[in-house]
Amino acid sequence: MKTEISVVKAQNTFLARVYGWMTLALCLSGVVAFASAMMMVSPSGEPTLLFSFLFGNRFGFLFLSIAELALVWWLSASIRKISAAAATVAYIVYSVLNGLTLSSIFFVYSGESIAVIFFVSAALFAVMSIYGMVTKSDLNSFGRYFFMGLVGVIIASLVNIFLRSGTVAWFLSIVTVLLFTGLTAYDTQKLLRASQAAEGMQDTDVFKKASIIGALELYLDFINIFLALLRIFGRKRN
Repeated sequence: MKTEISVVKAQNTFLARVYGWMTLALCLSGVVAFASAMMMVSPSGEPTLLFSFLFGNRFGFLFLSIAELALVWWLSASIRKISAAAATVAYIVYSVLNGLTLSSIFFVYSGESIAVIFFVSAALFAVMSIYGMVTKSDLNSFGRYFFMGLVGVIIASLVNIFLRSGTVAWFLSIVTVLLFTGLTAYDTQKLLRASQAAEGMQDTDVFKKASIIGALELYLDFINIFLALLRIFGRKRN
């Protein structure tokens, strides 16, 4: 009985840390995005140097995007080798960089539209995350299909940079919502399994790093759902 209680306690601690880190990243990205958007426009309505650097040319935004991808790749590939402190710093830096990137949505969509779709995304994410926890179905078998779908979306998105097709972009947004909705349930179930091995590891680096990488996966699921829904239903600024 004591062992069962300790296992459940370890599971709850692990999942609480995962969702805690994810929430922290979302809050940090949101604050950075909003603050950056405010600083990109002067009181007279003119774009500032920050806006010119990030969005006034292709290189600023491209640099941010490459930096984000490189950081996610490095963190995922090196998570077993680096310390928990290094993983934490990398995770926070990524949240800030993504906040800078997300600041662009405030110049494209209305604030009300962003807020509504954020809460819709949160509700959808919560439903699928709960489903991943309670379902008796083994979602592990879908992993290869999710990976194939992700690769397909990335390739199609890169091709559409040159095609600039609104129809293709709209279709990709729908596929992205479906893909990352499924990935939310898949990743949640995967984390639930991982939490079952957390007993006695609460104070170890392995436990801390596993919670950070789990939070990163769920954070990416949520952000992709939010951005895809925003592209589909977002109301553009006048």
